[in-house]
Amino acid sequence: MGRMRLRRPRGAGESFSAALVGLAVLVLLARTAAAVVDAVIAVWPVLPACALVAGAVAVRRIRRASSQRARDRARLAALRLTLTQLDALDDRRFECALRDLLIRDGWTARRVGGGGDQAADVIAYQGPFGRIVVQAKHTRVGGKVGSSVMYAVKGTAGPVHGADHAVVVTNGGFTRDARQWGDRHGVHWVDRERLRRWAETGAALHDLLGLVARPRTGRFRRAA
Repeated sequence: MGRMRLRRPRGAGESFSAALVGLAVLVLLARTAAAVVDAVIAVWPVLPACALVAGAVAVRRIRRASSQRARDRARLAALRLTLTQLDALDDRRFECALRDLLIRDGWTARRVGGGGDQAADVIAYQGPFGRIVVQAKHTRVGGKVGSSVMYAVKGTAGPVHGADHAVVVTNGGFTRDARQWGDRHGVHWVDRERLRRWAETGAALHDLLGLVARPRTGRFRRAA
């Protein structure tokens, strides 16, 4: 379809009609503008008050959130968990407890465990040490973690999660082969006794495991 073209008025009659229409439009626009101005003038005294109220609400929410974060930090800084408490947890809450312990130690940590977690239940980061991947194994008291868990963590810590350190934590124990394999291949392990020292006494995990600051490309990092 061709573009619609406006036809110029023909004759004095059409020109007069067009002028009247234009004048009517101008009058309508002027009245609308006046109504808008009147409305603004009418509510103008209220606007500063509304702005003050909105600002006060925003400041209150910010302060409340800041106070909550401070309370959370204080609570986590004093976090102590007994082995009895840890034994009573289910798998998910055990993972959350390990996350909270890492936060207490100064790590930025998040729980990622679940279906398809690829041998990482908690991932944490702290500048001097880089990234750590934690595989949690909550078991009955006396249960032992085998070497297959170590293989899985070693296989995914760097290629999948880009970790500088990998650790397996259990409230039980490890088989001798699992401990030896982990020591040889740099997969740290935290058994029941180490977990007690970490959770109950407040020892930091990086001190407990003797972690050292690493360059950007660590043992478990993806290949460039």
